[in-house]
Amino acid sequence: MTQIINSLADIANRYDVLLVDLWGCVHNGVSAYDEAVAALKGFRKGGGTVVLLTNAPRSRHEVAKQLERLDVSKDAYDTIATSGDSARAAMFQGAVGEKVWFMGQPHDESFFDELELVKDPVTIQRVPLEDAEGIVCCGPFDPLADPAVNRPQFLFAKQKGLKLLCANPDIVVDRGETREWCAGALALLYTEMGGESLYFGKPHPPIYDLARRRLAELGKDVDRSRILAIGDGPHTDIDGAMGEDIDALFITGGLAAQETGTQTQPDPARLDAFLAKERISPQFSIGFLR
Repeated sequence: MTQIINSLADIANRYDVLLVDLWGCVHNGVSAYDEAVAALKGFRKGGGTVVLLTNAPRSRHEVAKQLERLDVSKDAYDTIATSGDSARAAMFQGAVGEKVWFMGQPHDESFFDELELVKDPVTIQRVPLEDAEGIVCCGPFDPLADPAVNRPQFLFAKQKGLKLLCANPDIVVDRGETREWCAGALALLYTEMGGESLYFGKPHPPIYDLARRRLAELGKDVDRSRILAIGDGPHTDIDGAMGEDIDALFITGGLAAQETGTQTQPDPARLDAFLAKERISPQFSIGFLR
């Protein structure tokens, strides 16, 4: 059974490293959560290390720029590991070929920028679907449109045997009060149609491998028992933590706010029912990161 805590400070002394989700925990896509930022600053002041672990389909440098725009100060974290960088490494290693059809919005095009993680990268060409060897999916062309609008293109791609590289396994995010579809919803549809989707963000191992590399860059070698994952995604953040055998703090006021009856804190009975239904078992839960 999960333990509902009042603040990160209640358990901070048990951990040396936090792996912190961004969207729904530190910001809502429009503005930062001040209490969350303060909690991360407090953890770092106590000697801890904060890794922002995000399924954003962009480089850590682009995510850092976004955080600056959202007023998440640089002293709230030490480093960033993104699904985008993990997926980009695979792309530049040729995971879906050299000629790719790109799905995403203009702000996602930095996905194709050079990446220092890969030596001797393949040369990637963006081409029309009919000429493609694979698909690079950073998200839908229209995040408000039903993913099913892509069925005709996906049927063609499946028949050609194209693999889909998913740069963001999230199904949905809440931008302020508006729920938007993410690349994970498209990858799920493609898989359901019989296509093959490749994942690199939470809950899949590649992004955790990248997080460990980011920690190594900081000179940190930390036992997994001293790492805490924090997030609001049941099947990204919490499933990922369970798969990596690290403790988790579930933020109930994000994607599951309605199901868990979260106002300031979750309703205990509704939270237990939700965790049982989703088959997840975070060690701790809290309404909002603070």
